[in-house]
Amino acid sequence: MEKAGCAVGDNFIKAAHCDKKISGYYAFGQGIIVCNNHLKIQDEVNQVVINKLINLYDVCRAANLDWTNCAHHACTAIRANHLSGDCHYKRELLRGNIKIRGHEQECVKRRVMKSLANNPYCSEAAAKDAMEAVWDVCYNDTQPFDRAP
Repeated sequence: MEKAGCAVGDNFIKAAHCDKKISGYYAFGQGIIVCNNHLKIQDEVNQVVINKLINLYDVCRAANLDWTNCAHHACTAIRANHLSGDCHYKRELLRGNIKIRGHEQECVKRRVMKSLANNPYCSEAAAKDAMEAVWDVCYNDTQPFDRAP
């Protein structure tokens, strides 16, 4: 994260009781919050941390990421859900959302819309338009995983 422009100190990842039915979130200036009352097993905690670390990476590398901008939010949500493994076929099977073809992209889109639904600046129509507008660029952006060692 430091190479991307962000220092991550002690207690950057915290467990907390969350009132909203979410698994976790990244809060600027606070770090990654894992909602311990909505997660049952360690694998779920790991997935939340990975997902939110990708959000953090995006915040660090793009000094102007604006969470009130639906396209910005959609892009980091696309990347986080695609790159974190949240939409791996085994996870989708356990959720009861399996298809033979196209499940991963369908899952990413579903989870992006769920994320954007929690953003008070994004109506459902604005969220869908933003997701579609940035889809190709953001889905195919695999940094930092495609960097040479």
